[in-house]
Amino acid sequence: MGLTARIRTRDGWAVSHAVVTVTDMTGTQVLRAEADPEGAVRDGTPLEPGPYTVIVTAVGYAPAASSAIVTASGRAEVGTVTLARIGGAELPPPGPWTVDPAHSSVGAIAQHLGISSVHGRFTDFTAAIEVAPDDVTKSRVEAVIRAASIDTGNAMRDEHLRSADFLDVERYPEITYRSTGLTVAGTDRWTVRGELAMRGVVRPVDLDLAYLGTGADPWGGTRAAFRATTQLRREDFAMNYNQVVQAGIAAIGTTLKVELDVQAVQGESLPQA
Repeated sequence: MGLTARIRTRDGWAVSHAVVTVTDMTGTQVLRAEADPEGAVRDGTPLEPGPYTVIVTAVGYAPAASSAIVTASGRAEVGTVTLARIGGAELPPPGPWTVDPAHSSVGAIAQHLGISSVHGRFTDFTAAIEVAPDDVTKSRVEAVIRAASIDTGNAMRDEHLRSADFLDVERYPEITYRSTGLTVAGTDRWTVRGELAMRGVVRPVDLDLAYLGTGADPWGGTRAAFRATTQLRREDFAMNYNQVVQAGIAAIGTTLKVELDVQAVQGESLPQA
C-alpha cells in the first residue's frame, strides 16, 4: 500500500472529510486521497523511494504539512495527523446529538426587590443538536420547553408565573428555540444565533456558548457538554406585569439571565436505561 494515515482533531475525533496531498521535492503532486468516515486514508498507489511532502487539508481546519520518506517498498506511513480548527475552537464530532434532560438544566434568574435574586428552572424539555461536518456555521440546534414545568421552589409563585401575567401556559404551552447560525467567538467559545418563541412572540436571541468537551458514558455512548448563557428582557415577550414597592423599586427585575447546562448523547436517541 502506497500511503496510510489517520486524521484526527486535537481531542481525538476523526476528520472524515480530510484530503491528503503528496508532492515530491519539485512540488509536483504525485498522489491525492480522501479520508474515509473513520478519518483513515489508505491508497494503494506505489510511490518511488525518496522524500515527499504530505499536506492535509479539511474545511474548517488549519492545514498541516509534514515530511515523509518512502522506502524501497513504495510505502509511506504518515501515522496520525492532528488538525486544529481555524480560530482554535474545537467542536464535538459531526452528526446528530440528543440532549439528555436528566443531566441538563434550563435555568433563569430574576432580580427581586433590587437586592437579591430568584432562581427558577424548567424541568420538562427536549432538544437536538446537529453538528455540520464541513461548515460548522451550518450546525443547528432545536429545543422545546414545556412552559408549565417552571419551578422556583415556591408553589404560589410558580402558579403566578404560569398565569397570563407571565408565561400564560394555557394559551402558549411551549417555548421553542431554533438556531439560525453559528459564529466563532474565541477558543472553545461560540455565538449561537437563533429565534426564541415565547408567549406568542418570536424574537432573535443569541446564546454565548462554551464547549466543555466530550467523554464516554457507562452505557457505551459518547457525551458532549456545553454551557450557554443569554439575557432576556421580559417586555420583549409581552410580560409587562410588575409591582412597585417602596421608593419606586420594582418587585421583579425587567431582565432575566438564562443559564443552560447541557449534556448531549451522540446519536438521534437517548440510551435505554
